[in-house]
Amino acid sequence: MNTRKVVFDAVRKVLGRGFRQSEVEQIDAALDHGTSDKPTDKRTSVPIIKRPLVSREIGPQGIALIKRFEGCARQRRDGLVEAYPDPGTGGAPWTIGWGATRKGLHGYVSEDTVWTQQQCDERLINDLERYARDVARAIGDAPTTQSQFDAFVSFHYNTGAIARATLTKKHKAGDFTGAAAEFSRWNKAGGRVLKGLVRRRAQEAQLYKN
Repeated sequence: MNTRKVVFDAVRKVLGRGFRQSEVEQIDAALDHGTSDKPTDKRTSVPIIKRPLVSREIGPQGIALIKRFEGCARQRRDGLVEAYPDPGTGGAPWTIGWGATRKGLHGYVSEDTVWTQQQCDERLINDLERYARDVARAIGDAPTTQSQFDAFVSFHYNTGAIARATLTKKHKAGDFTGAAAEFSRWNKAGGRVLKGLVRRRAQEAQLYKN
């Protein structure tokens, strides 16, 4: 008898639906590693596996991805950093340092804004904390790996759309494959498909699937 199939069929019947990927992973882990020392769900005889709390701070992979695509452009000979125009519009919103736009730490970013490297780095840290909070609110208690969370923060940092994006809804529903496929839809700025955004969305989707 295929014990694994029996267990999956039994749990599927109790739930009255198919499995989310996170649930499949939990049951697989239990079947692979034994269950004698783990508490069991009395309804299904399937061990209860506690999921570790997911960090709600962006990790090194996410920060590296953001820095790779944002860069810290327009450095002058005197060491200061100038603002530059949006690649999609050729103007506003003006950007400086590690992708900082509009109002935030060190003030509003405009065409004439000039910062030190330290100010650029401080603004990045401040913004990442804010965007991570936004992502945490948007996904709620949905099971989320660190890689998935990092991909979401990078996406939100660039688009500001985590609360309304379909990829967020699919993630919360446990449709991780569908969520990963949604990244590629966000590849336009100023109504034009930009190669840089195509590459960024592809790497965010890959990080999400790690």
